[in-house]
Amino acid sequence: HVQLVESGGGSVQSGGSLRLSCVASGETYCVGWFRQIPDREREGVAAYYSALVTASSSIADPVQGRFDVSLDKANNTLYLRMNSLKPEDTGMYFCAAVEKDVGTKLLRLRPSSYTFWGQGTQVTV
Repeated sequence: HVQLVESGGGSVQSGGSLRLSCVASGETYCVGWFRQIPDREREGVAAYYSALVTASSSIADPVQGRFDVSLDKANNTLYLRMNSLKPEDTGMYFCAAVEKDVGTKLLRLRPSSYTFWGQGTQVTV
């Protein structure tokens, strides 16, 4: 069982930046960041796959060039760096994990691919 704890959310002006953190308690292979915007389905924004010798990140097209994801392996923490934030980025941001590689970018950004979820952190722009 994997536990995930997000932090780093808050209120920021349009054009500002935030860095969200997700600390995982157990071993994971694929960790994703998702957001829930009111009246919209939960959507994936970024994902990171890490194995013994390989690692790769996936960024959703709508946030490409503004969001980035990075892993601190020593502290089992996945970061989501969000730059040039817009009011439409406002929402609850969740971290999710699964104990395998789910495959393609499309699947890595799909909420149903993930087993474990954090409680979320609110971002308001």
